Amino acid sequence: MKKQSELSGWLIGLSAFLLWGFGPVYFKAVEHVSALEILAHRVAWTIPVTLILMLLIKKRISFLDILKNHRVFTGLLISSLLISVNWFIFTWAVTHDQILATSLGYFINPIMSIVMGVVILGEKLDKFQWTAVGFVILGVFNQIINYGEVPWIALSLATSFAIYGFIKKKLQVDSLNGFLVETTIALPFALSYIIWSLVENNALFLHSGSSTDLLLIAGGIVTAVPLILFATAAKRIPLSGMGFLQFIAPSISFILATQVYDESLSFAQLLSFVCIWIGLGLYLVKPIRAQFKNKGK
Repeated sequence: MKKQSELSGWLIGLSAFLLWGFGPVYFKAVEHVSALEILAHRVAWTIPVTLILMLLIKKRISFLDILKNHRVFTGLLISSLLISVNWFIFTWAVTHDQILATSLGYFINPIMSIVMGVVILGEKLDKFQWTAVGFVILGVFNQIINYGEVPWIALSLATSFAIYGFIKKKLQVDSLNGFLVETTIALPFALSYIIWSLVENNALFLHSGSSTDLLLIAGGIVTAVPLILFATAAKRIPLSGMGFLQFIAPSISFILATQVYDESLSFAQLLSFVCIWIGLGLYLVKPIRAQFKNKGK
């Protein structure tokens, strides 16, 4: 029974990261809409979709309990801002032919989490982890040297998501209820922007055909479904397993960018990716060792 549960967990987790990996396809379909309008609708439609899915899986809604907990609510207020910024940058990047930059960002993200552990928690790194951090830094500096600018999209995505994950871990609130509260915090701003843009005739929603309307509404499904799949999988498979799966999404984005959407990949860019891939390989040494040790017991 336990093996069946773990197998289903792997399949559910794989589904979540596949959906995240193919996410740029959705955002390309709505690239004629401004990133801010996409973000507003993504927030607005995610809440009803999340509520429906939570009811379907019989997940207890703890909204009021969270509101009463000042520490948790304050943390979710900060995480709501972080995830909104993350979503906006990702949306802007994809709709401006920068999918490669988003891929780079989510490859960097695990290493950024390691750095945060050192800086904030005073964690000690082994030689593989230090070398992994070194290769990622080398990859970033390669971008700066060859292009004369900091890869702000990749670093912003990696940093915002790493801090977001750190806060959520420390709050110890279940991911679905936490996510519901986060999006509800952002809802007044999202609705205000939607109403303002409709009044000012700046909105494409309700003014650009039913296909655009349906796509913007579908943003709620695109956002909520993979998250709920991820939350379900996280309970059934080891944390190290989720660590391996997380590289599926940026890998798919990398393939989409270069093979489907014809984003140019220069040798200098490829060199940065190679440095970061080497870093990720070294980063995975520790969890792989732990996995084998656990199997040997």
